[in-house]
Amino acid sequence: MALPLGAGVVRKGVGTVVTGVVGVAVVRLAERRGGPAARRVAVEVAKAGIRGGRALGEGVERTRLAAGDVAAQAREEMGEQAPVPGTSATGHDGHQH
Repeated sequence: MALPLGAGVVRKGVGTVVTGVVGVAVVRLAERRGGPAARRVAVEVAKAGIRGGRALGEGVERTRLAAGDVAAQAREEMGEQAPVPGTSATGHDGHQH
């Protein structure tokens, strides 16, 4: 089942917020329990998470672009013209002019 347009953005946003909240909680716990060494570990883990999130985002974007290329080629082979990105066939609020 296909997700509605924008669902991936919402899911990514929620994931980012959750990651941030968890990260703050981990850093605060590290400060209370382990001092500077535990904080340093928490910061390193956060950095790894940020790098991983960026890599994941880049992979998602590459996949999205590849899917768009495939859809455009399919439309072209069917004799249809692909819509301009960011527009829809029905217009700005669901109807044609």
